[in-house]
Amino acid sequence: MQLHPHQNRALNALSTYTHGQIIAPTGAGKTLMMIFDALRRIKNATTPQTIVVCAPRILLAEQLCCEFMEFIDCANVLHVHSGETQYKSTTKASVIQEWDEIVDNHKIIFTTYNSLRRINESEIDISVAYFDEAHNGVRKDFFDYVSVCNADNYYYFTATPKYRKNGNGMNNHIVFGRVIANIPAPELVEQGSILRPTIDIHEVDIERCKTNAAENDADTLINMIDRLDARNAQKVLVAAPSTKVLWNMLSTTQVLTDLSQRGYDVMHITSKHGAYVNQQKVTRDQFFQTLNEWGADHERKFIIFHYSILSEGINVQGLTHTILLRNLPIIEMAQTIGRVIRLNKEDSADIQSGKIAAGNFSMYRKRTGFVTVPVFKNYGKNTRQRLNDVVSTIFDKGEPAIDIK
Repeated sequence: MQLHPHQNRALNALSTYTHGQIIAPTGAGKTLMMIFDALRRIKNATTPQTIVVCAPRILLAEQLCCEFMEFIDCANVLHVHSGETQYKSTTKASVIQEWDEIVDNHKIIFTTYNSLRRINESEIDISVAYFDEAHNGVRKDFFDYVSVCNADNYYYFTATPKYRKNGNGMNNHIVFGRVIANIPAPELVEQGSILRPTIDIHEVDIERCKTNAAENDADTLINMIDRLDARNAQKVLVAAPSTKVLWNMLSTTQVLTDLSQRGYDVMHITSKHGAYVNQQKVTRDQFFQTLNEWGADHERKFIIFHYSILSEGINVQGLTHTILLRNLPIIEMAQTIGRVIRLNKEDSADIQSGKIAAGNFSMYRKRTGFVTVPVFKNYGKNTRQRLNDVVSTIFDKGEPAIDIK
């Protein structure tokens, strides 16, 4: 595989420093950076390597496992988190220790920040640890686990760092190290790795009422969808204001019927209610399998509703639009923008082959990702301002969106 210059710079930093932060926008290929660094370490090792990959959610840990195993076929795999996988899994420190002693081969352990403590308790030797979406590591309990992780080398990957005055933030260089690679978004746009987003403001000539929030949001959403459809909107991610409002919108309004009449399939997922595809409850594996299939289908129109599930890390193919029905925190907003700025796969292939020149957007099938915000008379102006600030920081100034408290 031909890596991009920014990925090679990151790999050089990973081979130069024993620990540190890799700051790169969504779509920069951070997972490939981890994988190729792991491959280098395995190739050059004289003894079996133990590699730990940490993610904020089980779903992302499983996704990372799939991506790692596409390239690495010479390692045994263990998952340390709850939930079923095709590989051996456990949340017991004694089982981790026993597995580590028995397996005489390269090892890769996929875990979550919540279960990292079990690996720490096992006291196994770790060659290298990769922390994905590392801003999650600043949460007080997670910070305690991250700060005592016993690895010879450890690296923190994120598009959106969190700094804290209390010492738990990624500005704590004793724990997180210093930034050893910082990749600006404009470089990725120019080289044809990601797209610049387009902010789309939808003015609503009413006041949003909390008591009728579901009805207000349902009506506003359909109006936005009708306007977006003129731009060939096909695959839309909707960030709901709350699980309660989302559930009320889906169960007490006509929004599902209205979307079906417009040719949209509907998916929704929340921690409380689980995952649904066209009103049928499914497992999360079925949900994401369907999502990947529909994302790759050029003819399929669908809308995904979620509340704080899909904004971070999870790959969602083919998204063209995202609609923000609430004022997201800086990091969640930046991560949500990242969901819709990935290139069309055919465009990416044509750029790699030289058929399309990188940055020649007029030749792209997908030229931008739309981020739409409804602005009511009494609600939405702060969301618009924060969105403008975040996009300017990332795509004009070339800096990461940093959450500072």
